[in-house]
Amino acid sequence: MRTLVIGDIHGGYKALLQVLERANVTSEDILIFLGDYVDGWSESAKVIQELIHLSASNTCIFIRGNHDLWCGLWLEKGVTNPVWLAHGGKETINSYIQSGLLTKETHKEFFNTLKDYYLDEEHRLFVHAGFTSMHGVGREEYNSNYYWDRTLWESALLADKVEKIALKDDPPKRFSHYSEIYIGHTPTIEYGKDTPINAYNLWNMDTGAGFRGKLTIMDIDTKEYWQSDPLPSLYPNEQGRN
Repeated sequence: MRTLVIGDIHGGYKALLQVLERANVTSEDILIFLGDYVDGWSESAKVIQELIHLSASNTCIFIRGNHDLWCGLWLEKGVTNPVWLAHGGKETINSYIQSGLLTKETHKEFFNTLKDYYLDEEHRLFVHAGFTSMHGVGREEYNSNYYWDRTLWESALLADKVEKIALKDDPPKRFSHYSEIYIGHTPTIEYGKDTPINAYNLWNMDTGAGFRGKLTIMDIDTKEYWQSDPLPSLYPNEQGRN
């Protein structure tokens, strides 16, 4: 049995199928998804349908991302906003209309039951973006930090520049609560890489699938990972998020 973590999908249904196949995922595997399932490429509704299907055969943990918050509000209440529409929301709405999945109650339920974060038995934390409380997750004043915060990632990059031996007995406060942290939200392609980036004890798994990068799935114990083809090659007639 493996525990596999998956980065931001952003409507890339074809990429999702590729990484599941390339990682040879079976019903014995535990799958942890870091959020942002929708908005970007044209098959967001199919992505959600596939995730619902997967949860029937696998143990799946689904984390909420900022894009999922927007989409869930739209499905539940018809609420949209200009920022969402400009950052993939239009493509998501079209995917639901064209796929015939708009009225599926299982999709509303999916978004309503997403987790803000997940902490496993080995004190590994999985969250979409980050958190700000020095006391750790669960002590946040604003839940929105789980979906939007980038200071955790920036702090990890800074801590990684410091000699790790010097931090052994005095780790940065936010990181000291967890053996490892896994996030998405900030594409690694912004840092010149389309592979996961490890900074201090944090792993950034958003390898740019919403843009020109790839979707990644990784075994959290061995750190072996598998990737899809670059998303523009899977959707050559689309722009994705830009």
